[in-house]
Amino acid sequence: MAKSNESLPLDQVLVGDCRDILADLPAESIDLIFADPPYNLQLEGALWRPNLTKVDAVDEDWDRFESFNQYDRFTHEWLSACRRVLKPSGTLWVIGSYHNIYRVGKILQDLDFWVLNDVVWVKANPMPNFRGVRYTNAHETLLWVQKKKGEKYTFNYHAMKGLNDDLQMRSDWYLPLCTGSERLKDDSGEKAHPTQKPEALLYRVILSSSNPEDVVLDPFFGTGTTGAVARRLHRHFIGIEIEENYAALARTRVKAVVQLEFDPPIFVTPNPRRQKRIPFGNLVENGFIEPGQLLYFGAEGDLTAKVLADGKLSFNGQRGSIHQIAKKIRTGPSNGWHLWYYWDDEAKERRSIDHLREIVRKQSDTPIQTGKRD
Repeated sequence: MAKSNESLPLDQVLVGDCRDILADLPAESIDLIFADPPYNLQLEGALWRPNLTKVDAVDEDWDRFESFNQYDRFTHEWLSACRRVLKPSGTLWVIGSYHNIYRVGKILQDLDFWVLNDVVWVKANPMPNFRGVRYTNAHETLLWVQKKKGEKYTFNYHAMKGLNDDLQMRSDWYLPLCTGSERLKDDSGEKAHPTQKPEALLYRVILSSSNPEDVVLDPFFGTGTTGAVARRLHRHFIGIEIEENYAALARTRVKAVVQLEFDPPIFVTPNPRRQKRIPFGNLVENGFIEPGQLLYFGAEGDLTAKVLADGKLSFNGQRGSIHQIAKKIRTGPSNGWHLWYYWDDEAKERRSIDHLREIVRKQSDTPIQTGKRD
C-alpha cells in the first residue's frame, strides 16, 4: 500500500548525516533516490596545471576515508538506509567514478538491489590529464537499480525517446560539465562545490524514472541540483546535506526556481501502452470506416486493401487484420495503425487511420483492455 506523504519533510533541505536522518523517515515512502556520494578520490598532494595554476580538486574532509574498509562500511550503511525508505516499486540512481563505482556496485548487489542499467555520462568538456601519465578521465558511471527484482517500476520510455529526437535513448549520455552561469560560486568567485552536477544530467534521471508529485530524495544534496530539477518537473524533493554552507546555497538555489503551474500535457508524456485499446473493428461498426472502403498502404503509393464488414482487410486474396496484412506486404515493424491511410474527402488528402482511432478513443468510455493484438 502506498504511504502518505503527510509525514515527510517535503521540499526541504535537512542538515546532518544522511544515515541518521534517513533512519527517521517513514519506511517505504520514497519513489526515487539519486545519490552522488563521496568518491574517495585518494588524492595525494596538490595538482597543478602546466601554467602553474593550482587545480581546484576535491580535497574536502567529506571525501576522506582512512581505508577501503571504512569507505565500504560507510557505503553499506547509507545504501541500507536508502533501501529501507524506498518503496518496493522505487528505483535508485548512484553516480561515481572509477575510484568508487565498482565498490558501490558490489555493495548494491550484496543488498539485493537489482541492476536495471549502467549509464555512462560522457563529458563533452572533461578536465585534461595535466601530468600526461594516464588517459583523460572523460566519463562517470551511473548505476540504475530497483529495490526488488521483478517489481513494477517507473520508466518513462517515451519521454526519453522524445528528448532524443524520437530515437530510443541509449545508455551513453553526452553532456557537458556544469559550467557558466549554472556553476555556483562562493563569495571569492571560486566554485562553491567541486563536484556540482549539470542540471541536464538530473533532468534525464528524474524525467525518466519518476512522475509528477513523486518524492525524489537525494542523500548527498550538495548545492541542490536534484531539488532544482525536481521543482522544474513538478516533483517533490527531500535533500540531505551534511555541510551547512552547501545546504544554505541549495536552499537559495531551489527557492529561486520558478515552478510553472502544473499542466499535465506539459509534464506528462502519453504512453501508448496505457491508452485504451481500440480494435480497428470499432471504426467500422461506428461508421468511421465503411465495409468495402479502400485503405491505402502509406501516405503515397498504389497498394490498397479492402475493408471487410468484420474489421478484417482483404488484400490479393488474403484476409487478415490491419497488422497481419501489413506484415505480409513489408518486413519490419507492422503496426497497421501507422501504416494504413484512408481518403479524407473534407481535407482532400490521405490521413492515417490512427487519426480516427484517437477520435474513437476520446469518445469511448470503455475500460482499458489488455492483451495481444491479433
